Amino acid sequence: MEIPLYQVDAFASKIFKGNPGAVCPLEAWLDDPVMQAIAEENNLSETAFFVPEGEGYHIRWFTPVAEVDLCGHATLAAAFVIFNYLSTVSSAVTFSSRSGRLRVAQKGELLSMDFPSHPPAPCEAPAGLLDGLGKDPLEILSSEDYVAVFSSEREVRELNPDMESLKKMGLRGVIATARGSTVDFVSRFFAPKYGVNEDPVTGSAHCALVPYWAGKLAKKYLHARQLSRRGGELFCEDHGERVTISGNAVRFMEGKIVIE
Repeated sequence: MEIPLYQVDAFASKIFKGNPGAVCPLEAWLDDPVMQAIAEENNLSETAFFVPEGEGYHIRWFTPVAEVDLCGHATLAAAFVIFNYLSTVSSAVTFSSRSGRLRVAQKGELLSMDFPSHPPAPCEAPAGLLDGLGKDPLEILSSEDYVAVFSSEREVRELNPDMESLKKMGLRGVIATARGSTVDFVSRFFAPKYGVNEDPVTGSAHCALVPYWAGKLAKKYLHARQLSRRGGELFCEDHGERVTISGNAVRFMEGKIVIE
């Protein structure tokens, strides 16, 4: 059996930046253990698999250790592959997923994802979170992830988390965020329980970050940067129950997986 494989750097305009996502277009679903094994072999934050469904596709995402409900950068990467290599349709593509309907449209050089909004709410810091971060934030909130808000971009950039402590958190991961010095807000994302100590650029985390910072800054349009080593740039818009998360993407690799 041969499976097409693409690797795309999402939220980047040149290779070796942004978040590398693997994309495997399928004609029919593989067994779950096979998809998980492929994701483990790829050893990237996420591998996206999708099959044709109606006029669009059904998409699923796997980290090296587990399937997840939503992934932004690998959805961006999947849409990039469809637009450039698999379809004559060049304006928009719709995916069904565990997180509902997701739409990706081409807008100039950007790919814009229509995602659900997950506004975070204030919460008590769970045991181990503050020790794991190594620094006390201004406030702690929760949505799909814990959100730790700091006073400056520098504080977020200088965090050196204890991943063993963060691995014990009950939610998917931990977002560290602050107002940016040259953009509206910055962030970092840690998900060691899913085999991703620090994700280079996390589109899905912005489902919580966009409504939070739209409220704090009284702005609908937001420019964001993720402060990982590779770095990534996101252009966001708050629509109430939905958010738009946009970025560039560039192909790094194209090949095939051979399973004998």
